[in-house]
Amino acid sequence: MPVLVMKFGGTSVATLDRIRRAAKRVGVEVAKGYDVIVIVSAMAGETNKLVGHVEETSPLFDAREYDAVVSSGENVTAGLMALTLQEMDVPARSWQGWQVPVQTTSAHSAARIVDIPSENITRKFGEGMKVAVVAGFQGVSLEGRITTLGRGGSDTTAVAFAAAFDAERCDIYTDVDGVYTTDPRICEKARKLDRIAFEEMLELASLGAKVLQTRSVELAMRYNVKLRVLSSFGEQSDEAGTLVCDEEDIMELNVVSGVAHSRDEAKMTLVSVADRPGIAAAIFTPLSEAGVNVDMIVQNVSDEGRTDMTFSCPTNQVKRAEEALTKAKDSGSINYHDLIADTDVAKVSVVGIGMRSHTGVAAKMFKVLSDEGINIKVITTSEIKISVLIDRKYMELAVQALHDAFELEKAA
Repeated sequence: MPVLVMKFGGTSVATLDRIRRAAKRVGVEVAKGYDVIVIVSAMAGETNKLVGHVEETSPLFDAREYDAVVSSGENVTAGLMALTLQEMDVPARSWQGWQVPVQTTSAHSAARIVDIPSENITRKFGEGMKVAVVAGFQGVSLEGRITTLGRGGSDTTAVAFAAAFDAERCDIYTDVDGVYTTDPRICEKARKLDRIAFEEMLELASLGAKVLQTRSVELAMRYNVKLRVLSSFGEQSDEAGTLVCDEEDIMELNVVSGVAHSRDEAKMTLVSVADRPGIAAAIFTPLSEAGVNVDMIVQNVSDEGRTDMTFSCPTNQVKRAEEALTKAKDSGSINYHDLIADTDVAKVSVVGIGMRSHTGVAAKMFKVLSDEGINIKVITTSEIKISVLIDRKYMELAVQALHDAFELEKAA
């Protein structure tokens, strides 16, 4: 039988009524002739509650026990979903990560999936089971300890299962009805996309769109797993939601497919750094070791052997970055006159694989921002993306103006 993977996020299984609603959707797919693998998250708010219990019990906690505790939320949901399906006379059973087994690395709270052997679940399908309800977000290390994959890990679990079982498709059910050209809460003209290419979705996810977890999109692109994002609360049809697929499966490509934004950005500048070979490594190595996620990087033109180095990072990592760079300065590995942190900025990006074959996108973007009186602080580009840092107070204006300028409310 063909295999379909269905993943339900925390809001989709937040109550017993919502679990019943999700189970009915599963039943519809079983009736179509699919063997279904359902990946479930913990009920909304449950993981945060469990994390709070761990932190209150042990501020300097053992990461292995942390994983044992926080993974339990998914176990509860999996059992409840299986029971609900059984009440509907659908042959189902729950599976915890170690029972599959979902084999992972030993990096507790940030493990990566190594392998998902299909034999156990496939055998049960052969014996008449129609639905395998798998606890997402979790696995088991080579040492036999429970591991978790980090926040959003259930999306990654779902795509990994779709790849391992050669599933026809992986449906991600969430509280939004698809992928939009931009955040509908900011721009009322935002349009739901019927299809979007893996690369575009990956850029949008990494640039601030919260619809899909970045690692899940990377995995889907690597194994060419067709993803469909749709709402748990909307209509159920084969045309619902947004299909994330290979570029070749999209007939008409917009030059720009979406506008992404991230308000939790900070701009940090090292003023008057010695301009010498190895200076970039001397700056960014200690930042990397401190776990600072550096994004945009700009180096000014050298003047009398000194230069300024500017980079962006998440606002919640500014203190960590300051401590790492101060320590590097004190040790003598780098020398700078001042370190300036601007935490009142936002990143706005336009994304589209159509940029590869069209010129003038950057010029148009910069002209639009200029016409709105918005000053650009930092610019970075890639083959299918242009990102700028601007003052945070202009973020919503910039998103709306760019959405209008590239006419994203219109289909290709």
